[in-house]
Amino acid sequence: MYSTNEILETINMVSHQHLDVRTITLGVSLFDCITDSPKRTCDKIYDKLMKKAGNIVKVGNDIAGEIGVPIVNKRIAVTPISLVSASSKGHLEIIKTLDKVADETGIDFLGGYSALVHKAMTPYEKEFLLSIPEALSTTNKICSSVNVATSKAGINMDAVKLMGKIVKDCAYLTRDQDSIACAKLVVFANAVEDNPFMSGAFLGSGEDDAVVNVGVSGPGVVKVALEQVDGDLTQVAEVIKQTAFKITRVGQLVAREAANRLGVSYGIVDLSLAPTPVVGDSVAHILEEIGLESVGACGTTATLALLNDAVKKGGIMASNHVGGLSGAFIPVSEDAGMIKAAENGLLSLEKLEAMTAVCSVGLDMIAIPGDVSPEIISALIADEIAIGVVNTKTTAVRVIPVYGKKEGETATFGGLLGEAPVMPINRSDPSKFVNRGGRIPAPLHSNKN
Repeated sequence: MYSTNEILETINMVSHQHLDVRTITLGVSLFDCITDSPKRTCDKIYDKLMKKAGNIVKVGNDIAGEIGVPIVNKRIAVTPISLVSASSKGHLEIIKTLDKVADETGIDFLGGYSALVHKAMTPYEKEFLLSIPEALSTTNKICSSVNVATSKAGINMDAVKLMGKIVKDCAYLTRDQDSIACAKLVVFANAVEDNPFMSGAFLGSGEDDAVVNVGVSGPGVVKVALEQVDGDLTQVAEVIKQTAFKITRVGQLVAREAANRLGVSYGIVDLSLAPTPVVGDSVAHILEEIGLESVGACGTTATLALLNDAVKKGGIMASNHVGGLSGAFIPVSEDAGMIKAAENGLLSLEKLEAMTAVCSVGLDMIAIPGDVSPEIISALIADEIAIGVVNTKTTAVRVIPVYGKKEGETATFGGLLGEAPVMPINRSDPSKFVNRGGRIPAPLHSNKN
């Protein structure tokens, strides 16, 4: 049950502090759609997704209207398509079917044009990966993710090398749109099976046939709460924890209600603080409220660690079903405070990489010059993935080499994706390292059996 005080607090958070539910993501298993015929597989996928998810936008809008909390995105996540299409080799036909479903249901994004190649790639999986640029450049709502490493398997450097080329190809094919296809592609270490956030959402093999996962937001709520705190960092952590508890309660209510109305399982609430370009909805501004002059300054990594830990502790107290990525997102293009700091030269790519060691994701929505080589992109991916593997956490890279633009210029993506200053990157050549290929072994501490 929810008390009168909780209800009034929620109304205030929505009205004045940018609280929203960032996404309802309906995960649908496609394993029972697999056949050896591309057409039959596509027909079964279309029928199942329309049956399970045809009503998701209406349900989300109805719930938002009834409880008074905005639900920004309605999304679908599916079984990694490289698994679904392996028998029929029909991935290019399937992408057209998924695009049709996305249009007809009215959802914002559909995730799962994905592959899991953390240890090795089959010949077909390599073929599938090479299809990603076409898939993302010819559709508007389809998202792709590739898991290239786990703490147990190590890092598949052959896949990392290939992803540098694929990112560049995505950028080139959408060069007239500031290389926006790259904003729909993420490279993971330790990808999770129940992530509701794009571009990395897919439904893992350990999940139910259909399940609702919800991602909450609320950086503005946390910042307003901290404006009232004059005490030490222990008090700061306590206030963040209490605020995260309230935010998560809202997400849990939405998740249960959506699952009930859609007739599917309730999965998890992802506790991540997801910013938007709107002023007052910034993770960077939370860090500055804690005491930094600007995000990117010395102390940024420590304040982010405090924030991330307190958010997780508060959320776990509020819900028994916490999952996804859960923590604080630091996407440059989607956070007004991050954008300002990057534009002023106070936030560097190297500092962002350091921050990812303590936050929930990684190098996210970062624009770099379009003439950067595929090998530099692969090496950047390898650095970030290594942080995830060694620290047994999920990390990811969503980097956008913007064709035709140089550092200091601005790339514009629109909507929640926002805009990003093109950031400088170290141009020293890592080709010899990248071209060695093979696999970076798993760290010693992964051998726990």
